[in-house]
Amino acid sequence: MATVLIVDDIAGNARLLESLLAPDGHAVLTAGDGATALRLVRAQHPDLVLMDVMMPHVDGFDACRAIKQDASTRLLPVVLVTSLDDAASRIRGIDAGADDFVSKPFNAHELRARIRSLLRIKRYTDDLDSAESVIVSLALTIEARDSTTNGHCQRLAQHASALGRALGLDGDDVAALERGGFLHDVGKVGIPDAVLLKPGPLTPEEYELIKQHAVIGDRLCGELRSLRNVRPIVRHHHERLDGSGYPDGLRGEAIPLLAQIMGIVDVFDALTTARPYRAPLSFARAAEELRREVARGWRRADLVAAFLDQAERDSLIAGPANAGNCADE
Repeated sequence: MATVLIVDDIAGNARLLESLLAPDGHAVLTAGDGATALRLVRAQHPDLVLMDVMMPHVDGFDACRAIKQDASTRLLPVVLVTSLDDAASRIRGIDAGADDFVSKPFNAHELRARIRSLLRIKRYTDDLDSAESVIVSLALTIEARDSTTNGHCQRLAQHASALGRALGLDGDDVAALERGGFLHDVGKVGIPDAVLLKPGPLTPEEYELIKQHAVIGDRLCGELRSLRNVRPIVRHHHERLDGSGYPDGLRGEAIPLLAQIMGIVDVFDALTTARPYRAPLSFARAAEELRREVARGWRRADLVAAFLDQAERDSLIAGPANAGNCADE
């Protein structure tokens, strides 16, 4: 059973729509205006909104646009009910993000069929979102295996997305950077604790095993289309411009931009947080090390400069009790 929010300023119209949906067993919420509808969407999380267009104050177009511009509700199906049959009104509805239109007077069987179709798509979307949430939870569980990595994923998500916005990247890339911060090391689920949590230096064989986490993480994310923009971050954030990185030894601009950004942020967090064998470095020392990596041909100078400017403005220095992952350097 799904929950449908019916929005109409004429109570009789809302009751009619509710009676038409009754045979399908949906739970129904009602709102008499767009502003009330937006509050109910945030509070009650309906599965579909069936909304009249012509309403006072906040009309259906504006309410639909607000729903679609909110990242937490943009996948909520919205059906606009309208007596306006001109092309301009339909184009306005499409621009607002409406998923479907129903013209008055409407055919009850057609209306119910369209709602069933959109609810089916919504269930598929919810399933994908649930699967992605499981992978994010897995990544945080991996971080929790090591007490010295507390907050590492959250910091990378925050700092990388902030840099993406500063660079003028589009919303999809910024969102990928935020997800990538949480998921960049998800492949470490396949690395034994004896290697991952080893307090001393790694042997060459152990280091080769650690490097496989990038490939494992890529495979895990590869099952979800919703993470297609995150996969290059997960696989390539340890690559270096001179080809000395892993897992594929990519060179120069063959390394995806988002992976280059994540690599810079990852190194910065590793340097400025505590390790079992050293105290965290100051901002100045960490900045010096990043510039040294530029001189070695590992990092892009413009990206490092942009990040350091952003970091200095936002004071991106973690507390000394936190740490990055010792295998990130």
